[in-house]
Amino acid sequence: MKIRMNGPRFLLLLAMIVAGAAGAAATELGTRATQFTLNGAPAFLLGISYYGALGAAEETMRRDLDALQRHGFNWMRVWATWASFSNDVSAVDGDGEARAPFLAKLQWLVAECDRRGLVVDVTLSRGRPAQGGLPTLAAHRRAVETVVAALQPHRNWYLDLANERNVRDARFVRFEELKELRDLAKRLDPARLVTASDGGDLSREALREYLLTAKVDFVCPHRPRDASSPGQTEAKSRAYRAWIDGFGRSVPVHYQEPFRRGYGTWAPSARDFLTDLAQAQAGGAAGWCFHNGDQRDTPDHQPRRSFDLRERSLFEQLDATERQFLAALLRRGAGASSPTTNR
Repeated sequence: MKIRMNGPRFLLLLAMIVAGAAGAAATELGTRATQFTLNGAPAFLLGISYYGALGAAEETMRRDLDALQRHGFNWMRVWATWASFSNDVSAVDGDGEARAPFLAKLQWLVAECDRRGLVVDVTLSRGRPAQGGLPTLAAHRRAVETVVAALQPHRNWYLDLANERNVRDARFVRFEELKELRDLAKRLDPARLVTASDGGDLSREALREYLLTAKVDFVCPHRPRDASSPGQTEAKSRAYRAWIDGFGRSVPVHYQEPFRRGYGTWAPSARDFLTDLAQAQAGGAAGWCFHNGDQRDTPDHQPRRSFDLRERSLFEQLDATERQFLAALLRRGAGASSPTTNR
């Protein structure tokens, strides 16, 4: 069902009412040079993919939030444009307008995470409406207006303007368009952190464009998904840091979507996840995500993990290897529930 609302001002008023009922904002995300901060203290963002969150029941989300906090995660990635397995749970429609009941669910989730001290990555994507995407720049602009207005009272979320905007398919967003979207978000909410993710390792020239043309607040490269990737992350992070310094800016490097299980022929082990996380921290990255998604080589792509949360929670769908990684986090105390500085 689609609801047409009369502009971002109405959405902002609605968001303020919701925020007032839920209590004052409790969690503020920021940046300080190469680090993220939570309520002013340096923090490494240790997160988990939760893409199809808006298709889950409220009780399912509460169980997952409890579980991720027990394991030390302090942020999650949620899509405002998500349609998979014939189930569209996008918070905005193909024109970028508010879409019920999913925008309200996104507001609830961000407010609940705010109360719990959790950060939320809210992601938009250019693409085909049948896949939850925004087909035009005009629709993309309207989606930015809708989401920023709806969530503006909360300071615990950032906006990924365009997932893997460099990929030359329906996802592609030119840097000039990205700058326009960034400028729009900053006009609506000057303190809001905004980024855009890149599918693959960044070239020096691409990094320059993100920093000096689009002027994002931090960069989100999606590293390659092969067996050599975990062992390369520290060196790659240090290279990014050197390039960034050379451009005269100081921003965090955030690994919001690394490799995952179920994607291709390589099946990463628990040790691979632990290695990648450790190398990200050692290389000076500011955040890392325990990525997960559907199992491409099984009937109906089960388990679908964060890609489909209608029937089971995320933590109920994780496989034995993923659970082994989570157990290792608990044993090592490697979670980021307490602020830590980058190394």
